[in-house]
Amino acid sequence: MALRLGTIVSMPVDIDIAKVADLARLALSAEELEAYSGQLHDILEHAERVQSLPTEGIEPTSHPLPMVNGFRPDEVTPCLDRDSFLEAAPDSEDGQFRVPRILGE
Repeated sequence: MALRLGTIVSMPVDIDIAKVADLARLALSAEELEAYSGQLHDILEHAERVQSLPTEGIEPTSHPLPMVNGFRPDEVTPCLDRDSFLEAAPDSEDGQFRVPRILGE
């Protein structure tokens, strides 16, 4: 990898952004193509920097920190009072929320 004045020479990858956009059925303007070209260049430059890091003796991982189960304990709690919720609803009928009909009109 060659360094020049704090920047990395771009990776030898030639990606036709207009062709990729066409394959993805995206209609991009010339300004968008130029913006995405710059962003892709920055991403590939960063990937090259990451690849150049000394990783000998470091085990591969899928996460930088140990995974910990973040779930709360399953505890029985009292149920919410249905009648108080139905009273606050705009419309209810027979102990259920009533909503406008949208199917089968």
